[in-house]
Order: sequence, then structure tokens, then C-alpha cells
Amino acid sequence: MDLWQAGAREQLVQDIQSTKDWDMVVIGGGITGAGVAREAARQGLKVLLVEQKDFSWGTSSRSSKMVHGGLRYLASGNFKLTSHSVKERERLMNEAPGLVDLMPYQWLHYKKQFPTPFVFNSLLTVYDTFAGQRYRKFLKKGETEYQLPAVKNDELIGSTRFADAVTDDSRLVIRVLKEAVKDGAVILNYAKVTDIIKTNDKVSGVGIELESGQDISINARVVVSATGAWADEFRVKLGGEEKIRPLRGSHLIIPSWRLPVSQSITLKHPDDGRSMFIYPWEGMTVVGTTDLDNPKLNGKEPHIHDEEVAYLLQAANKLFPSAKLEREDVVSTFAGVRPIVSGGALNPSSEKRDHSIWDDQGLVTVSGGKLTTFRLIALDVLKAAKTYIPTLDYKDHNQFIFSEAAATPEKLKELEPEWQRRLKGFYGHDIAALCECAEQDSWSLVPGTKTFWAQLRFAAKAEMVEHLDDLLLRRSRIGLFQEQGGSEFEQEIRKICQQELSWDDATWQAEWNRYQDIWQQYYSVPHEH
Repeated sequence: MDLWQAGAREQLVQDIQSTKDWDMVVIGGGITGAGVAREAARQGLKVLLVEQKDFSWGTSSRSSKMVHGGLRYLASGNFKLTSHSVKERERLMNEAPGLVDLMPYQWLHYKKQFPTPFVFNSLLTVYDTFAGQRYRKFLKKGETEYQLPAVKNDELIGSTRFADAVTDDSRLVIRVLKEAVKDGAVILNYAKVTDIIKTNDKVSGVGIELESGQDISINARVVVSATGAWADEFRVKLGGEEKIRPLRGSHLIIPSWRLPVSQSITLKHPDDGRSMFIYPWEGMTVVGTTDLDNPKLNGKEPHIHDEEVAYLLQAANKLFPSAKLEREDVVSTFAGVRPIVSGGALNPSSEKRDHSIWDDQGLVTVSGGKLTTFRLIALDVLKAAKTYIPTLDYKDHNQFIFSEAAATPEKLKELEPEWQRRLKGFYGHDIAALCECAEQDSWSLVPGTKTFWAQLRFAAKAEMVEHLDDLLLRRSRIGLFQEQGGSEFEQEIRKICQQELSWDDATWQAEWNRYQDIWQQYYSVPHEH
């Protein structure tokens, strides 16, 4: 039985309980935890990954969607991190086309603004050298205005084109997890670690509480905490000191017709000079991000604050004066918390973005780092875990992250090549199972999105969906792209959920109400104070 399938949860929990000893328990189902599980499972270890909410629920579904090399790290002299990031970016684009794709970026140069075109192009020369590509190109003022007719042209010198990559971060996590499971890892969402178990002064397992209230005890040779912004929680219990400075980055999602951009535009905020982006994503335009200290999370979702909405709109309107964007133009918002390892900088944006690893008597904690370098971070974690599992190999053998999908199903060939590429990237070796769902729903899109109804059905059927927000905010993104989170499609969504998840009317209503509450609290535009 495929334990991703709807209805398989009881069997999965029984299997977990009946396994007496695990080699590794990974706490956290974001991109870092998924990467660790993937690299450990391919070595034949018995790996269990548990996530307190849903996979990618935390930062890994709320990033800026950029798989980038980190020009800012290069500017601050961190050549090693930039080199690693750029090479990993190229690897991900090569291995998962359709899921991780090249995106053109444009940096606008204005008089008396740093960096000058010469300085910026010097940086990009190094950046492109790391990638083994030449993406950079300087565009004069006239060419820039031709490409971006609505942009502020007062004191404009020109612009520089370069490239990084874009992804759907939540889908990336699911694909990495599926590879881990294919290699033997066991994963479970809505399984909260409540206790770190110690034997003879060494961590020897975890206590887990399921959503049903059931408690499970698990023995393991090593426990890895890949909990991002929550990383201090377990370390402090073991006597470690707090290290994490959670920084909130908030974003606005705007219909592309209100602010049309075909590439990511890098800009400086007119008030504080912070770097920001306005970029196309999934047929919408995103404006982001902020960089603010975020209070303790306490299990709640981060959300945009009223003053951040004003801050982001101000920047967009300054760069595109004719757009005259207002709060009513914003379809939805999302906010993520970056788990920055604090160095005590007064300005949040000055904190370093490298990852750090601590070992507290067999609890190996990893935090910080970048989406782009998750594979390298995972290998560093294995290096720390080798103390407890001597057979572990943490060396970089340049192995593929993703296994090749089988032949293209006939059903997929009904679509344009660009759609085929995208769906293969999103689903990998699950593409045939997705096409079976398309037999039922045909290839019809959810209006106003790049998501097929078949994708919703497949996610409900075979991607461990427990709650409606899992389906509409992470397995798909239609909750972000529709007014009121997709309320106008309530009946169509209900039909899929009742067929695939066996939800009766009362369960559906409870889930719909829960989802509406979550959307209003954390993804809508807050009321102006």
C-alpha cells in the first residue's frame, strides 16, 4: 500500500510504532529536513521524518520563491557561499526543469545610486564565472524604457540584466520528500515532537503527539532537529542557549494586469535603501520582501502587519508611478520567518545568512542557510551525525537529487510542451499517476491560475493531505491567487475532497470554516489602522 495515499494514515502510524529502532529521526518537514532525509535514506538508513504541522508549513512554503546564488553574499565578500549557491542553482535547474527555472532579473541604475553600473557588472562577472554561464548584459536608458515602459525614468541611467532561478518552494519540498520515501524513508505530518528522550546523558529518541491525541515513543541513534525558526526550543530544553533570531519577510500578491512584469526587478526601498524585488510568479506579480524581527511563534503562522503593506506599496508605486497601487489591488499576502543565526547586528538585514549546526548530546540541530543549498546543508548535517552512525558518508559524490521520470504518458502529450515540462518538474516519477487523475477531470485549469483540477485531485488522493489548507495553500497555491482564498470554487473543491478524502458533509464544513479562518488571519490584507 502506498502510504502517501488518502486513508493510509492508520497503517502508517502502526508501521512507525512497530519499528523498534530507527537510525535517524528528523524533526521538521521543510526543505532542510527533506534534504537530510533524502541524503540519509539513499545510504540505506532507517529514517523517520516527522513534522508538527504540514510539510513545508513553516518557512519553506513562504520564501520569496527564489533559488538564487546570493549576489549580496558576494558583495559582502562571502565568495565560498556564493560559489556553492550558484553551482547548486545550476544543478537544480538542470535536474528539475519546470520546477526550478531560470528567471531574468533587472537591476535599475539611477544617478547618485550605489552600486554604479561598473561596480555591479564587476560583481556579475564573478557571479557568472561561478555558474559557467554569461547571463549579464547592460541595457542603456532607451532599451530599459522600451522593456519597462512604466518604470520611473527620472535620473535613470540604464539597467543591468542578469539571471537567477525561481521555484514553487512547497512543491520542491514534496518532490525531495518523495525521493526520500522512494529510498526507504518514512514521513509523517501532523506529528509534533513533545519530548527529547535521553538515556545515560545522550539523546536516544523522541516522544511524539499526533493530532488524534495519541502519543508515540521512538528510539533513534541520532535525532536531527531541522526546525528552522523553532530550532531553539529543543536545544534550550537540553541546556543550550538561544541562538535564533526569527526575521519576518512579508509579500504582497497582485494581479499581473495591475503590475505587469516579465522579469524580476531589483530595487532599493526609497525610505531605508533595503533591496527588494518585484517579480512574476505563477501568473501573478509579487512585491517583497520586508526584513523585521518577528516575535515568538508559539505555533501560530506569521502574517503581514499593516505597516508592511504600506511599506511594500510605497516602494512599488515609487518605481511604477503610473500604477497607483492601493490596498484593494492586493489579492493575498504571505509572510515567512527566516531562521537567522544571530550575530547581534542591530539591523536585521545585516545578519549573516549562513547555516549553523550544533550537537547537544546526540541532538544535531541545523538552522539558517538558504533554500538553494539544501543538499549541501544536508551533507553537513550527516557529517555531524557520523559521531553516532559511524558508517555515514557525508562526502559530496555529486549524486542526483531527483530520479528521472519514466516515459512521458500519452495523456500528458495532449498538452503543449511547456505544460508537459512544468508538470514533469512538479511531479517527477508521479507523472503517470497525475495523468490518471486527468482522465477523470480532463486537462482543465482552475480559472485564473496555472493549476489543473487534476492536480488538486491528485494531491488529495496521493499527497498526505490532512486539512484543506494543505491542499489549497501548499500542495497547490490556488488559495493565494483567488479572492477570498478561492471561495467561488467552494463546490468544485468540496466535490474533489469528498470523493478523494472521504469527508462527509460535517467534516467538509468544519474544514472549510477552518480554512477560511486561516486565510483571513494570515493571508488576507490586514485592515488599515
